[in-house]
Amino acid sequence: MAPENLTGVTEFILMGVSDRPELQLPLFFVFLVIYGLTVVGNLGIITLTSVDSRLQTPMYFFLRQLAVINFGNSTVIAPKMLTNFLVKKKTTFYYECATQMGGFLFFIVAEVFVLAVMAYDRYVAICNPLLYMVVVSPQICLLLVSITYAYGFSTAIVVTSCVFSMSYCSSNVINHFYCDIVPLLALSCSDTYFPETVVFISAATNLVLSVIIVLISYFNIILSILRIHSSEGRKKAFSTCASHMMAVTVFYGTLLFIYLQPKTDHSLDSDKMASVFYTLVIPMLNPMIYSLRNKDVIAAFKRFLSNPCYSFKPM
Repeated sequence: MAPENLTGVTEFILMGVSDRPELQLPLFFVFLVIYGLTVVGNLGIITLTSVDSRLQTPMYFFLRQLAVINFGNSTVIAPKMLTNFLVKKKTTFYYECATQMGGFLFFIVAEVFVLAVMAYDRYVAICNPLLYMVVVSPQICLLLVSITYAYGFSTAIVVTSCVFSMSYCSSNVINHFYCDIVPLLALSCSDTYFPETVVFISAATNLVLSVIIVLISYFNIILSILRIHSSEGRKKAFSTCASHMMAVTVFYGTLLFIYLQPKTDHSLDSDKMASVFYTLVIPMLNPMIYSLRNKDVIAAFKRFLSNPCYSFKPM
């Protein structure tokens, strides 16, 4: 991120979700509610899975990581977005913009692979239940999460550095509500072939690899469920992965909508709406998906409300 490549641009202007003045205040309250629910929901999941002694299993360890990622991703985007609804000059400084892009990339890449790891966890739990605590031991859980975070961090550094190594010498108005790659590269007066290639290879690799892990895991899960003779057994096995299947469908469906659009139908406005969904709406929905359909989480929440000290795990 060499500042010498800049020729005059020291700050950017974010157009936001809408440039219509009469919509700024209503949109502020809408997204304030969304962000508030996201914070409460994800911090609730983090708290319950951290302190409740009955939620100390690999599945809830990975759920806690997903909640941390969802909280972080929305927090990288929402505060600046909410502030810009209330001010006339929607500026963001050069390095502030780079930091926001890096934070977003770190959390979104981490989310892609945590969802894949959660699919693998469900595969082991259903297809190899007797070996579950051996295959998905606490050490393996920490290793998988550490690799995920390290890879997300390295991706964020490489991609952000490529994007901000370009010269921005004409317009500084970003047609988005945060510092995203595509609208930012559209402002560059340099040849963007190299950063576009890096972004494409990174996005394609992350998406294809994680989707393959998820599909293989669920293919084997479905085969195992079909081999169960009793309907009650099939229902119980399916219920353990239903929430994750719903979360995966919503998340990957949004990403595929963005990356598989025909060029003729592709627009920054459609990207903007999809970005609202996976940066703000999905982090709000995930705690609901994993808690409203999960008896263990609901029971832990009731225990926590009735006696917060009782459910704390021993140190």
